[in-house]
Amino acid sequence: MIDTDSIRRAADILKSGGLVAFPTETVYGLGADARSTAAIGRIYALKGRPSDHPVIVHLADLADLDAWAVDVPVAARRLAERAWPGPLTMILRRAPGVPGAVAGGQDSIGIRIPSHPVAQALLREFGSGIAAPSANRYGRISPTAAAHVREEFGAEAPLILEGGECEVGLESTIVSLVDEPLLLRPGAVSLHQLESILGPVRRAAVGEGPRAPGTTLSHYAPITPVRLVSAQGLSAGVDPDAAVYARRSRPSAHRGAWIEAPQGATRYGHDLYARLRELDRVGAAVILIETVPTDPEWDAVRDRLSRAAAACVDDELA
Repeated sequence: MIDTDSIRRAADILKSGGLVAFPTETVYGLGADARSTAAIGRIYALKGRPSDHPVIVHLADLADLDAWAVDVPVAARRLAERAWPGPLTMILRRAPGVPGAVAGGQDSIGIRIPSHPVAQALLREFGSGIAAPSANRYGRISPTAAAHVREEFGAEAPLILEGGECEVGLESTIVSLVDEPLLLRPGAVSLHQLESILGPVRRAAVGEGPRAPGTTLSHYAPITPVRLVSAQGLSAGVDPDAAVYARRSRPSAHRGAWIEAPQGATRYGHDLYARLRELDRVGAAVILIETVPTDPEWDAVRDRLSRAAAACVDDELA
């Protein structure tokens, strides 16, 4: 049920240049008026986000697209009609008058239409675009529940609109349509689904295409170092005091925290960030995560795990 009083209060905060955290179907976002350079600056300051790292503009309706993007390809409109509202971000050419701050100074802009009813209610009450990266400190684990946002920012937390657990739990797919279609970040909208609408879509090489959210080498990371461990490495035995996330039961010899992960990719992605937060709190020296399958349905999960572990590579466990 939508709390209309909270929605109105949140819209008023946005109109006055403040910040609001709100749920989407992917993760909770930290929102500001996307037309206000000062308000966007407050997002960057609270998150500790580099100013050249763009944020996504959230819109209520496809009819709003042309106020934010220009030279929109026919293919992009076709994709929007099929995939919006939903967990997909398109990178397009930024329209004149849209602040460069929202795009990290680039001529492109990331846009999506979220499906979460609370996000939709806020966007419609506010009446304009809301710039919103994930509601967490830069580079850390994205929040998938309101409690995670409070945990992340503490006394600095803005107004948080409650919306339950996020349905998807991983950030949106990002595809650039500035030139040829480029997949910049995998997500719930798969490469196969994109290609069924757009034709061939190439996976961007490192550093290729417009800068986009969540594509730096190290991202989505707990404070505790993360190492990825193969199934064979896990079976051979690991530090018995390590915190572990694996798609198997805890062996009797393991003394540390051990969370058994779901077997399927969809549920695994939904649970991942909440489980990483749990393991981050236990005080272990390291979090060991069993590597996941290489099937395409696991692309988004593998992407997030590789970035979470990027700062801590251990060849012996790989």
